[in-house]
Amino acid sequence: MTNNNWRGKVIFHVDMNSFYASVERVHDPSLEGKPVAIAGNPKERRGIVVTASYEARAYGVKTTMPVWEARKKCPSLIIRPPDFDKYRAASGEMFQLLEEYTSLVEPVSIDEGYMDVTAYYPKKNPAKLAEEIQSRIKHELGLSCSIGVAPNKFLAKMASDMKKPMGITILRKRQLDTMLWPLPIREMHGIGQKTADKLKLLDIHTIGDLAAFSEAELSARFGIKGKKLYQRANGIDYRPVDPESAKEVKSVGSSTTLSTDTTNRAELLQVIEFLSHKVEGRLKRKDVCSKTIQLMIRYRDRKTITRSKQVLNPMFSADDIEQQAKQLLERYWNGEPVRLLGITALHVTPIHEAYQQLSLFSHEYE
Repeated sequence: MTNNNWRGKVIFHVDMNSFYASVERVHDPSLEGKPVAIAGNPKERRGIVVTASYEARAYGVKTTMPVWEARKKCPSLIIRPPDFDKYRAASGEMFQLLEEYTSLVEPVSIDEGYMDVTAYYPKKNPAKLAEEIQSRIKHELGLSCSIGVAPNKFLAKMASDMKKPMGITILRKRQLDTMLWPLPIREMHGIGQKTADKLKLLDIHTIGDLAAFSEAELSARFGIKGKKLYQRANGIDYRPVDPESAKEVKSVGSSTTLSTDTTNRAELLQVIEFLSHKVEGRLKRKDVCSKTIQLMIRYRDRKTITRSKQVLNPMFSADDIEQQAKQLLERYWNGEPVRLLGITALHVTPIHEAYQQLSLFSHEYE
């Protein structure tokens, strides 16, 4: 990864590695280095693996594999049921960290998203910036990710898949012939098995074969999709990183890793005050409020708990948020050294909607 000149946009695709299993490890450090799978109905033979750690994948455990088959391949496999509240909380932390760098962040799913960091170059080399983001996600959240760096979204997505876990891959258009085109057509983002089978009937077996094929014939056979496939294979993608394309905001929060693990109550209360003001600022920028405040406490051993409290009236002021978060700390902190604190406003709603409802239900009729 050298400091070569960049022209045009600089797009990152941040893809979390074995996300659900990694979150489980953050909450239970004893799982570190062990084969872990997240599966629905783990006690039943018809249970299906949702995701597996890289240690489990080394045994041949794969997503959508029946639990009985996964156990057969890996007798030491540790299976945990999914906990989507935990995963959503971790996802929110991850995207909040990305938004510290740019407002141009587009979540694609719970564990991946795009960033437009063009404004950082040439002030900061893209490779160094990717290393910084990857390192912060690992250090502050305990999670690993791979980052693809490219001039557009498609190439960034392809790049992030090239080295896992904890990979950083740069893919420029001048590298298509060596890095992209030799790949099997099935590995191209956006091509499923049915489309791959149809392309193979046209003697298209690699992405390079697709790039060299007639655009007119692809359009005739596949319509608009054919033209898009041709453009993608040739590294063409004009889609902007669009934060508005993400789903409706569900939570707003902020977290921080303490400079040193501490049992100092006064220091923890100061951190809560600081985080409450950050959450207030983010709520106001998004013009939303919440009736539910969640406090996350991560201890020295990385054990993590999340506890929440619901109130009658919607909150968006730092004072209200701080009051609820402090009560949660007093009730649920076990006195052990704290490594990280986080505050999240859950189930947020637009302020005008919340107060319309409040006005309706609190109105006194004669």
